[in-house]
Amino acid sequence: MPRTSTYLNFPRSTEEAFLFYKSVFGTEFSAPIARFKDMPAQACPPGQPPLPPADQNLVIHIELPILGGHVLMGTDAPESMGFTVTNGNNVFINLEPDTRAETDRLFKALSGGGTVEMPLQEMFWGGYFGTIIDRFGTRWMFNCASKK
Repeated sequence: MPRTSTYLNFPRSTEEAFLFYKSVFGTEFSAPIARFKDMPAQACPPGQPPLPPADQNLVIHIELPILGGHVLMGTDAPESMGFTVTNGNNVFINLEPDTRAETDRLFKALSGGGTVEMPLQEMFWGGYFGTIIDRFGTRWMFNCASKK
C-alpha cells in the first residue's frame, strides 16, 4: 500500500530528537534504530573514505508513527559523508508508491523544472530510491519497495 511520510535530516541529533518525539506522541518506533555501522560496505559511493569511528553509531534510519497514520522518518547527515544540514534542506516529503512505473512517473513529473539530486536507482536495502528538489524548492524523496 502506498504511503507518504515526512523525512527529517539532523546534523548529529536524530536519536535525541526521535526519543523526544516518541515521548510526546506516546508511540513506539516501527523497527529497531538502524545505524551507519550496520550499512554494508558496498553501499558507500566509490571513492568515499571509510566512515570515521565517531560516526559509526549515528542513525542511518528511524521511523516513528505519530498521528493519523503519518510516519516521521529520520537520519543523521554527517559532514564526514559530505552533508551540511541547514534549515530548509533538512525536510523531505517521502513518497512510497506501489510500483516502479508510478515511482518513475511521479519522479519525472515532480522533477520537471527542478533539480535531480539523486537519480532513481537500486539501493542496498532493496528499494528503488532517488531524491529531487522541485521547481518550487520542495524536497522529495522516493522509495519503492516493489520490484515491479
